[in-house]
Amino acid sequence: MSDTTITGLLAWEALDSRGKPTVGCEVRLDGGATGRATVPSGASTGRHEARELRDGGARYGGNGVRQAVANVTDEIAEAVSGLDGTDQASLDRTLRELDGTPDLGRLGANAVLAVSVATAVAGAAARGLPMHEAVADDGAAPLLPLPMVNIISGGAHSGRSIDVQDFLAVPVGADSFADAIEWASRVRAGTAEELVSRGLPVALVADEGGLGPLLPTNRSALDVLVAGIERAGLRPGDDVGIAIDVAATQFVRDDGRYVLATEDRELTADDLVEELAAWCAAYPIVSLEDALAEDDWAGWRTGTERLAGRQLLGDDLFVTNPERLQRGIDEKVGNAVLVKPNQIGTLDTARSVVRTAHAAGYATVLSARSGETEDDWLADLAVGWRTGQIKVGSTTRSERTAKWNRLLRLESELGDRAEYAGRAALPHAQR
Repeated sequence: MSDTTITGLLAWEALDSRGKPTVGCEVRLDGGATGRATVPSGASTGRHEARELRDGGARYGGNGVRQAVANVTDEIAEAVSGLDGTDQASLDRTLRELDGTPDLGRLGANAVLAVSVATAVAGAAARGLPMHEAVADDGAAPLLPLPMVNIISGGAHSGRSIDVQDFLAVPVGADSFADAIEWASRVRAGTAEELVSRGLPVALVADEGGLGPLLPTNRSALDVLVAGIERAGLRPGDDVGIAIDVAATQFVRDDGRYVLATEDRELTADDLVEELAAWCAAYPIVSLEDALAEDDWAGWRTGTERLAGRQLLGDDLFVTNPERLQRGIDEKVGNAVLVKPNQIGTLDTARSVVRTAHAAGYATVLSARSGETEDDWLADLAVGWRTGQIKVGSTTRSERTAKWNRLLRLESELGDRAEYAGRAALPHAQR
């Protein structure tokens, strides 16, 4: 038995940032190294995502994860004991084969991911490497990502105060990660000031730490955000661009029509594309996420042509799934993929999505979830995998700042050894 052999697993029911149960796991290796992970959970989830296992019943409104925890300590522990904790591909393949379902629904994607990530952390510790270096391809230099920072939220993240889910600041003009985060913090403060000046409350904070104001229309959020950028002493477009997570799957009906409930409007896919095109013409929008619904491939093709020149980011559309991403590449749908490890359940598969995207010229954005934890491994994945962009929420709430703080440390620690992606991380037309 070598020092990197897995010898034991501990698991427990933890709480995410919304007070909802999730799975925590510690992996122990023979040489004494350990790795811990507490996995996130989404609120705005696509139906093609890997499936979490929840207990049902009265505890936590049915959201308990005791069975998922038991699966880690019993069936999974038996299967992975004796495996090499530094061989991520072999470990993750074992986990998928053990579950035996396409969506990891038997053992639970939350159980599987907890083991996958905790093993990666333990493997890095056993090798005496920081996580970002342990997960990087041989010879790949570290790359600090351009941040997308949540400023205003609606949709499933803010009680549907507006239909569109998130409006984010992208500090495209900053020359360093530290400057980018400082600018984003100023924009959030400036946006709060703008809301106060309009007589709107700022105490409403959404799941990811952004502001959750009650606004009359979806477009009005763009007016408020532009004013917030200006109040911060920054130039909309030149210094700070805007990203929008439309999350259209959340407001599409079975008949394919999109319902903007806060505005009492119904739109066809073509209408929605034209609405977004009008926004892009009037505001410094650099990225549109989930502009159409997860299975509206025809609408996405129209949107990709009509909205060319922006980053067209697939989240519910691609769900970090290699097959769905390949379909998008083949059909020339979108030009970027949001990468969420818990959408697919294992780190090795998420890594394969990043590689496939980069080979096809698609941009990648590593993303947290609305239900997050204090873990910071996502920051290391962004740097080691060279995703170029990262999206973890706002500049408030510790489960968000944990990731920003890890990146700030890495920038200081790595110095000249690390490149900062900046504006160049966006698809070519937006650089």
